Amino acid sequence: MKTLLRTLLYLALIVWLGAEIFFPVVAVITFNTLLPDTHTAGTIVGELLRILHGMGLVSGMVALALLALFPAWGIYKPRRVVAPMALLVMMIACTVYSQFAIIPAMERDRIAAGGAIHAADAANPSNIDFNKLHNRSEYVEEAILLLGLATVALVAAAESGKNRE
Repeated sequence: MKTLLRTLLYLALIVWLGAEIFFPVVAVITFNTLLPDTHTAGTIVGELLRILHGMGLVSGMVALALLALFPAWGIYKPRRVVAPMALLVMMIACTVYSQFAIIPAMERDRIAAGGAIHAADAANPSNIDFNKLHNRSEYVEEAILLLGLATVALVAAAESGKNRE
């Protein structure tokens, strides 16, 4: 049973981090394939990002719940799960921020710019704000990935040190 629960934890982390790692690849392929129509490419990538966030939130909650319960089930020592849980909370917070603050603001800017952000004048305030939010979104996704990698390292450390404490 302990092996199954640890497998579920690792699966949740793999799903989220795998999606985070491959999302930029999918975005680049989408934009290169639809190069003349950046509006359609942006719409597709935006929808994929929403799916990524949904997967991340579900995976994050599963991983967080498992880590919270592992000490009670004797799988890890309580002290060993605090740091990975804190990182997971930060990952979830970043995902929520991106999904429910950045993306809606970018959508408002796109609509205010006339529906197609690439067609708007570069000096248009909506276009400027959209680009600022896009850059912020990239930084948030990078932070989620780095926090996720640190979480994996801490879970691996908890796994290797569980018998020493």
